[in-house]
Amino acid sequence: FFFFFKGDFFPPLKRKQATLSLAARLVKHGRPPVMDVYLNTLQTVNYIDTGSEQSTSSASEQVQSILGNSGLNCLINNAAIGFSTNISTVTPEAMMTMFQVYTVAPLFVTKAFLPLLQTAAAKSGDPGMGFHRAAVINMSSVLGSITLNCRDTAKFRSYVYCTSKAALNMLTRCLAADLEPSKILCMSLHPGWVRTDMEGPHADLTVEQSVSGILSVLFGLSERDNGSP
Repeated sequence: FFFFFKGDFFPPLKRKQATLSLAARLVKHGRPPVMDVYLNTLQTVNYIDTGSEQSTSSASEQVQSILGNSGLNCLINNAAIGFSTNISTVTPEAMMTMFQVYTVAPLFVTKAFLPLLQTAAAKSGDPGMGFHRAAVINMSSVLGSITLNCRDTAKFRSYVYCTSKAALNMLTRCLAADLEPSKILCMSLHPGWVRTDMEGPHADLTVEQSVSGILSVLFGLSERDNGSP
C-alpha cells in the first residue's frame, strides 16, 4: 500500500497488511501538531507489486492524479519479505528474491516517482534539502552495516537479508549523488527491531514507538543527511 497526504506530507508506510484506519492511527501516535490538519486527507493507492514496472508505473499515475501539479514531497520505500538463510540453506533463488525486493525494487519505484519528486522540489520555496522539500527514504537495517557486523558482532548471519540491505545502502548513496542537483534528499533509515507480523512479538519496539522515532528523524533532515546509510 501507499499512504500519503494530499499536500505536503507523505507519512510513514506500514507493511503490506496495513489498512487505512491503521495508518491513521500510526500517524496519530507521535505526530507533530502541524500534522493534525492533514489527518482527514489521508488517502491510499491500490496494492503495488514492486517487482512489476507496469504496476509501479500505474501507482505513480494514480498518485499524480490525486496530487495534481503539487508534486510528491516524500517517498518511503518499505516493501519487505521475511525469511532467513545461513551458509547451509542459502540458494541462488533466495538471494535473487531478496535482492529484488530490497535493492532492485526501491531503485525502480524511485525512478517511477522521480518526476513527482522533482516537481515538489522545484516548487518548494524553502531553502536547502529535507522532508519539507523532497526526499526518498529507504527503509534499511543495521544488519546491512558492514562496519557494525564484523567478527563477534555479526551474530545474525542471514546472507540474503544482510547483503541485500548493504546493497540498498549503496543504492541510497548513488541516488543521493544523482538527485542532489534536483535538491531531492536520499537516505537509508533503520526503523529498529519492530513488533510486526514479520518480526514477531519479541522485537524491541512497538509500531507506535518506531513510527514516532521515524517522524522525529524525518522532520529533522537537512543537507548533511543526504546519502546517509
